[in-house]
Amino acid sequence: MTVVLRPMTEQEFAERNTVLVDRYADNLRESGRVSAAEAHDESVRQNSGFLPQGLDTPGMLLFMAEADDQPVGWLWVGPTIKADLPEQAWIYNIEVDEEHRGKGYGRAMLKAVERELGNHGYTKLGLNVFGSNTVAIRLYESLGFEVTAQQMAKPLTPTSAA
Repeated sequence: MTVVLRPMTEQEFAERNTVLVDRYADNLRESGRVSAAEAHDESVRQNSGFLPQGLDTPGMLLFMAEADDQPVGWLWVGPTIKADLPEQAWIYNIEVDEEHRGKGYGRAMLKAVERELGNHGYTKLGLNVFGSNTVAIRLYESLGFEVTAQQMAKPLTPTSAA
């Protein structure tokens, strides 16, 4: 399967970024990292921090992924926020459009972006994935990604004060 990456247009960015903010807010809320009331604002804050100039943010690469000249998903990659890892690129978002999931496009998109990042001088690639996203975790592991850090949480049952 061949996937071609091309730069995202302003219109595509506006449409996809709105969905990204909403989905990330849902993920933040579901993971328990922030309250439902705070999730959207936190998603907007993080997104604006990483993309202060939208598509024109220096160092950030936003691609549409196409197969047979039809969009199948999109990727957002760029330098990691860790200043001590200048050789490492970071996947800020990867998404296969819903109607194309389960067909191998995610794998093809990751391989295509690896080649693209190599052309930009990166020698390492990192990402975050929510622990509940087992399909993505299996894909990443099958492509050689390894766990480098892990966060865990446990809900507690409040007890009444005596």
